[in-house]
Amino acid sequence: MAIALENQTILITGASSGIGAACARFFAEAGARLILSARRKDKLQALADELSKTYEAKSLLLPLDVQQSDAVTSAIDTLPADWQKIDVLINNAGLSRGLDKQYEVSLQDCEEMIDTNIKGLLYVTRAVVPGMVERGQGHVINIGSIAAHYTYPGGSIYCATKAAVKVLSEGLKMDLLGTPIRVTNIEPGFVETEFSDVRFRGDTDRAKSVYKGMTALTAEDIAELILFAATRPLHVNISELYVVPTDQSSSTLIYRRGS
Repeated sequence: MAIALENQTILITGASSGIGAACARFFAEAGARLILSARRKDKLQALADELSKTYEAKSLLLPLDVQQSDAVTSAIDTLPADWQKIDVLINNAGLSRGLDKQYEVSLQDCEEMIDTNIKGLLYVTRAVVPGMVERGQGHVINIGSIAAHYTYPGGSIYCATKAAVKVLSEGLKMDLLGTPIRVTNIEPGFVETEFSDVRFRGDTDRAKSVYKGMTALTAEDIAELILFAATRPLHVNISELYVVPTDQSSSTLIYRRGS
């Protein structure tokens, strides 16, 4: 029997767009309360207004850069009393930068991927999970990637960060064995969001070419799977979901119509 999410508190990082925003909509429709975290406060506010109008959902804005460990700890520690009981953490904040060779990639790009995708995930997890353990209730859902399984040219740093997410997810589940806390790693293939725009720093034409001739997954496709994982009976832990478009079989094997 599916778990009801009414009045449960869901913390979503990277909530301002893409998979994070789609998750907010799905969980709001299910009756949950949302802590919306991202760097862009204006985007969070617009999303919160939409959720309130459409679903009468309650939202708390948490403008935050997950790369800043002190800021993460402070933000979680100083949540209002009635928002401190986080039932589901969705570690969605993440990015990729460029397609440069490993020995030529800028250190700034390396650090941004590592600091966001690995360290940021760790900072938020460490700040939230102890409370879950203390309360005996919670679910951590990490957004990984099929890149954890397939290294592709120009993407080794990003792939390494997602391989780390896979290992961290598995390790967290081991560390939580004996508690009722669940851990899930969602590993999507191509999802058409702002991801490629961010990767190519606003080069829209190059970003669109990533999905040319094929039908990519949508943010809503992934959010629906996340909601499914979160609503399974408490004795069911979906440890890993590997999901690709029908037009994709690996990071580099894509069927493109007309090509």
